Amino acid sequence: MELSKYQAQALETDQVPGTADEAFSKALIVPMLGLAGETGQLLTEYKKHLRDGAAHKLFQERVAEELGDLLWYISNVASKFGLNLDDVAHRNLTKVRARWARAAETLLPLDSEMPEAEQLPRRMVVRLVEEVDGDLPQVHMSVNGETIGSRLGDNAYDADGYRFHDVFHLAYAAGLGWSPNLRAFLKRKRKSRPLVDDVEDGGRACVIEEAVSALAFDYARAHNFLEGVGEVDDELLRTIKSMTSHLEVSRCTTGDWERVILAGFAVWREVMASRGGRVEVDLDAQAISYLGPA
Repeated sequence: MELSKYQAQALETDQVPGTADEAFSKALIVPMLGLAGETGQLLTEYKKHLRDGAAHKLFQERVAEELGDLLWYISNVASKFGLNLDDVAHRNLTKVRARWARAAETLLPLDSEMPEAEQLPRRMVVRLVEEVDGDLPQVHMSVNGETIGSRLGDNAYDADGYRFHDVFHLAYAAGLGWSPNLRAFLKRKRKSRPLVDDVEDGGRACVIEEAVSALAFDYARAHNFLEGVGEVDDELLRTIKSMTSHLEVSRCTTGDWERVILAGFAVWREVMASRGGRVEVDLDAQAISYLGPA
């Protein structure tokens, strides 16, 4: 049965008709409370199943009944908000596929059609070296012996390792084929296409990437820097997607972002523990890895 047909027929049995236009509308409060109540009933049936095991012979029948009641209330709430249940289901599948389904193919680097001199190197070994200037540790990054970027400190009262955050730019490059900052460091901006250079490789894009790095770092700091963590909160991923929605990296899903954030912090933790190190970046394999001390 199509969800939209179910929705239309279910609405014919609504005993509290109306819309959600009015504040504290009875027409809306009743099905909302119904959702909560039927969820409780479903949990009660599961509790009985845990307690009684095979003796609870009607378990599947009761679960089917409670799920049906939940479906009715979901349909009713959708109707009163003017939503089509088919559309709701379609949007939900799109969301969860972006979050959990693995892409059938790897992402081609975003500059794959550009001249080689304007492409990010497909493979790099990057050295991150910590030096202490007075009481403040600073980090410089180099590729093939050539220093790139600026020396970085933590810019914080308490040393927290943000001085190694270039690892995140490397992770974005490896896993997403995207890093305006790394492109600037390596002098690989796409000058042959002025609009792309201005929008995708310009200052605004660089600031957005830095903001994403800072946002993810703040989140990670509250979660043990993601050690032992296998998932990232949807709220963070949605915020990052929104921040980058007008850039070429918008092609990447929330699942792609989760993967590079977790991979980046896995390398960052090792770099932090060793106070530096060598990091391999492989765009073709979409991988970043820690090779050992610098």
